[in-house]
Amino acid sequence: MGQRRLAIVLVSLGLFGLSGCGTPGAPQPPSLKLPEPVNDLVAVRAGNSVTLRWTMPRKTTDHLPLQGPIPVSVCWRQAAETCQLLARTQQSPEAKAEFAPALPPLLLAGDPRPVSLFVELASPMGRSAGFSNPASILAGTAPGPVNGLTAEVRADGVALHWIGGASTLIRLHRTLITPAANAAGKSPKSDKPDSLKPAEEPLLRNLLVEAPTGAQTAHQGALDRTARFGQVYEYTAQRLIQIPVNGATQELAGEISAPVRVATIDTFPPAIPQGLAAVYDAEAKTIDLSWEPDTDEDLAGYTVYRASDDGNWTPISGPKPLAGAAFRDTSCEPGRTYRYAVTAIDQLGHESNRSAEASESVPNP
Repeated sequence: MGQRRLAIVLVSLGLFGLSGCGTPGAPQPPSLKLPEPVNDLVAVRAGNSVTLRWTMPRKTTDHLPLQGPIPVSVCWRQAAETCQLLARTQQSPEAKAEFAPALPPLLLAGDPRPVSLFVELASPMGRSAGFSNPASILAGTAPGPVNGLTAEVRADGVALHWIGGASTLIRLHRTLITPAANAAGKSPKSDKPDSLKPAEEPLLRNLLVEAPTGAQTAHQGALDRTARFGQVYEYTAQRLIQIPVNGATQELAGEISAPVRVATIDTFPPAIPQGLAAVYDAEAKTIDLSWEPDTDEDLAGYTVYRASDDGNWTPISGPKPLAGAAFRDTSCEPGRTYRYAVTAIDQLGHESNRSAEASESVPNP
């Protein structure tokens, strides 16, 4: 009897030992290998094409690293309708995904109307990870392309022209191709104080051009006054239709035009100086000249001309441009009348036409 009781105790101790920390706990459910849902989907439509961009996750909903290509479905939905399959693709974990599915004819016709696009990731067994955030575009007939885009450098900016068409908004896309000064051969360094240097120019800029009056015009155009000399720009254009959707404005954009590239080399003289005045100083026996300062950014200075009796103009201010908008003529003689004019010169040596004349007489002693 004692031996039997001892055996029971030993068995009990053995069972207690089996349930200690050295044994596995309750079994865990297997991983479903579901990717984390996409939350940064964006969609851009241009003409009859749409481009989707998003970031692929790197982990599953169980916080395990994703392996291999991940199946992706793209669908679209209008209002509360069921999401209709648009296309399928595969993407790698952590990829910056970009995909351009073909739009069905239903979304390429009719009046502009909002639709939402989604991407849906799946596990290796085909189980859905859920829809992404919605990315909204406008379905409907896109505006026609912009044809015949040209660019011309002018003193006041870059003039853009294109063949006329439907009266719509035009968006001009401008890309800075080269840094400032390289196109014109100027040095990119400047000895101007930082406070006087122009702000650094963005690489990309969009410019909206309002629709012209009238439904059709033979030619349309715009002037980009923000373009700077000494750079190379590339322009493209596309037509836009804008409609209000839920208190916001959405756009239906046409195809992007063929690019046109232009080097904004400065071949233009500064503005002609204005307001020239000539006054005789009896005490100093000189004629003092003054005029309104020129506001051109690349102004180097001025040259003062005086007309002789035979009508020929001669520079009298020296070989270098004057820095200020004033000059004193100390070579005038009593009993004579002098005519003066001023020109402006830029840092590349371009000289403006002469200003309006100013005349003054020196009295006899």
